[in-house]
Amino acid sequence: MLNPDHRDVHLDGRGLLLIPSHFCWQAPIALADPGLPSVLLYPLHHLPTTTPHADSPPLNALLGPTRAAILRASATGSTTTEAARRAGVTPTTASHHTAELRDAGLITSHRHANTVLHTLTPLGAALLRTGLGDS
Repeated sequence: MLNPDHRDVHLDGRGLLLIPSHFCWQAPIALADPGLPSVLLYPLHHLPTTTPHADSPPLNALLGPTRAAILRASATGSTTTEAARRAGVTPTTASHHTAELRDAGLITSHRHANTVLHTLTPLGAALLRTGLGDS
């Protein structure tokens, strides 16, 4: 019997749709059916729910309160609109902050159609875990 964690998926010229998933915890999952587009679900970086505090003075001082709120929103994966809502700013302002966080290597952004999903990089996750998220 094949180990479900290790297998080859032959695309045969077809594309591969990458989907970040909050429900995929340990390893990517390939959904391969020759009659359907190939899909690879991959896990978001999961953090303990106690990590990102709403008003963390050290992290706010380092990044600014808006950028810190957007970084925290990225911990569970968020679109630009969701990050804007969580930070209390316009989507245009949130887009500016996500660009800065991306340039700093703290988040990654993946576009799918007209939506962009922002998730933490290992560096961004480490920043939230270091205690800067604690008052």
